[in-house]
Amino acid sequence: MPVGNRNDRRAITLFTLVVAGETIFFLPFVLARIFRPTLLEYFSITNTELGIWFSVYGVVAMGAYLVGGSLADRFSARKLMALALWLTSAGGFLMFSLPSARLMIWLYAFWGFTTICLFWAAMIRATRIWGGAGFQGRAFGWLEGGRGAVAALLGSATFLLYSQIHQFGWVILATSALTFLAGIMVWVLVPDYAPEKVRVKWNEVVQRSLILLKIPSIWLLIIVIICAYSGYKITDDFSLFAKEVLGFSEVHAAGVGTAALWLRAIVAILAGILADRFSRVHVIVLSFGLTIVGGLLIGLGILNSVLGFVLMNLTITAAGIYGVRALYFAVLEEARIPLVLTGTAVGIISFAGFAPEIFVSPLMGHLLDQNPGVVGHKHVFLLLVIFAVVGLVTSLGFSTFTSKVKLQSQCNHENAD
Repeated sequence: MPVGNRNDRRAITLFTLVVAGETIFFLPFVLARIFRPTLLEYFSITNTELGIWFSVYGVVAMGAYLVGGSLADRFSARKLMALALWLTSAGGFLMFSLPSARLMIWLYAFWGFTTICLFWAAMIRATRIWGGAGFQGRAFGWLEGGRGAVAALLGSATFLLYSQIHQFGWVILATSALTFLAGIMVWVLVPDYAPEKVRVKWNEVVQRSLILLKIPSIWLLIIVIICAYSGYKITDDFSLFAKEVLGFSEVHAAGVGTAALWLRAIVAILAGILADRFSRVHVIVLSFGLTIVGGLLIGLGILNSVLGFVLMNLTITAAGIYGVRALYFAVLEEARIPLVLTGTAVGIISFAGFAPEIFVSPLMGHLLDQNPGVVGHKHVFLLLVIFAVVGLVTSLGFSTFTSKVKLQSQCNHENAD
């Protein structure tokens, strides 16, 4: 195949992964992130009740991460991802019918299965293969940045739709249709190849898992992801913060949520470029530092009366959160995880690392409902700072440990020669 055609095919594959990788999470998460005040009113629920929906999703996702990781090492990413998108879309059409709050809990459980068990590890594995040995930072930076751009584009489109018709149901319907179309894109454009020539037997999955659990760097990476993902979940508060603290209307509050998505795209791509040019772990450390600074300024209420200053602090906080999120799977190489074990490793790491899916949203909802107004939001941002501090310290420990392992490996290689 000519080089130009091969490069075009690679670009199309990455583009498809990017579109699918964000579209599938738009219904369960991004709509709530952009339209949180509207969603609460639409279903007549509290912040705590919405947190329970996310918690149910998280409980299902915990088991789905483990099973999905093994599936990704056994079956074609194209088939897994397309099926996941179509099933998720079906759930969106059900959401459009305005079901009861009880049925919505079951829907979020269903989405925990479709988006994680069938989709997540398959996407991560396909991205790692796409990046090869020398482009892991850029591969995951472009994936996260591209996903941020897709979220921003879809968010802007749904924001404009809602601002014109003020019918949230039509936003849900449009998003469901786009999710279905993304499944068709994956089926047509992603190569249909099995991850391995010889599929792994289920009894070998346990052996692989035990091998991975003996790698100390995996445990450090899990803590980093717990802290990073906790911060990412707290970005769900941005639009409600704009409404309740800054006094924005529902439409303008949704605009703040949309602007954060655009920032996510820019920061993730920049983080990926910096990570491959300098150090992936050091960029993660810097990003946690930004999160601490921005979160403290908002949490302590420093110059909260100055709108421009508050928006700047939100930007700093979001930039730090999105920088870490772009890179925490880009350090699988540093963690010394074999390529053939990528799916299983992603399943194990995600099982523990994304545990905040269960407890952060209910905790955030409780803080906001028990402390209405400014006080509740300050507590949320101070909670963010705690996670960021732990993440920063752990990232430094990960950097020290992996550097020692790399040096020891080089010494052993030189002695063998």
